[in-house]
Amino acid sequence: MWAFEYANSNFRKVIRKIARSDCLQLYEAEKNTLKKILSNVSKVSITTDMWKSSHQVVEYMVVMSHFVDSSWNLQKRVLNFVKVPPPRWGTDIANAIFKCLRGWGIENKIFSVIVDNASYNDSCVRSLKENMSLSSKMVLDKQLFHVRCCVHILNLFVQDGLSTIKDVILNVRESVKFINSLDAKLKSFHEVVELKGLKERKLFLDCPIRWNSTYLMLCTAAKFKHAFSYYNEKDPHYKYAPSFEDWDKIKNVCQLLEVFNDDTHVISGSDYPTSNLYLAEIQMVKKVIDNAAESFDMFMSEMTIPMKAKFDKYWGECNMLMSIACVLDPRMKLNGIKITFPLLYKTQSDVEKNVKKGENIMALE
Repeated sequence: MWAFEYANSNFRKVIRKIARSDCLQLYEAEKNTLKKILSNVSKVSITTDMWKSSHQVVEYMVVMSHFVDSSWNLQKRVLNFVKVPPPRWGTDIANAIFKCLRGWGIENKIFSVIVDNASYNDSCVRSLKENMSLSSKMVLDKQLFHVRCCVHILNLFVQDGLSTIKDVILNVRESVKFINSLDAKLKSFHEVVELKGLKERKLFLDCPIRWNSTYLMLCTAAKFKHAFSYYNEKDPHYKYAPSFEDWDKIKNVCQLLEVFNDDTHVISGSDYPTSNLYLAEIQMVKKVIDNAAESFDMFMSEMTIPMKAKFDKYWGECNMLMSIACVLDPRMKLNGIKITFPLLYKTQSDVEKNVKKGENIMALE
């Protein structure tokens, strides 16, 4: 404390109670400001997710709002970050969300609820529907209320694909750890890299729970495949070198995941509307999975079997919110679904049925 006073003679010590009071006053002021903004908004979408603290061994729920303000600017605000005590059944989570919405005065303004694919979320959304339908009319008779997180579904696809080369990924990860563990090993590896005339200089270690970082690790490591093979002969303690067959698998998997990585970046944007982009991006995912499934490479065709099953499970039927958003894009209109649906559905009858469904929904609105 003395050091602060020495650096700034105007510094005055603030006791904990005053600091707490100031923080709460600032919170209430910002909350009232946001309430005024929300009072002028007609519809609000919310996203919610659970997070478990590894240190406290408790779970928290965050509720975020997404809306367009009176100046037609896309807004995103955290509404609540609350501890959810056990048991955490779907109805308990729904009650916590509804309490939050009522506290903000937007319980009758909810357009959609975006959640991941955790099993308790289905019962949570059903309970929310029942609560909200009692006091307000819901858009399209609740057909657009429950929205599954697109990025989370893409993550499920990728995890299924990566699980087929988990041993290869482990070898690459351990290779990067081994080389980066000591300066002497890193220097020796750099000598090999220079000997092979490679431009790349730095290895990347992934975060195992984030598939996009694993994708980046594999793509980076693939550039060093000849260096790894040579280093394997140079260092007798190095036991993790992938085989040439493994490097071929890594190359094919990275080519497949490049589309998923690009799509995730597009639909995860926060500075621009994304709902009108989903349908085209999903069509690209479907195309790359189908191409891999029809490949003469037995490894790739087998890898995509669970990915195709997941795609049919979540996006095998027409997603009305994606379709409506695509049609409302003035660049696309109905041509959007007429172009993408033949690429998504196998038979012409399915295409015509889903296009007609989209046209009927737009006519109702």
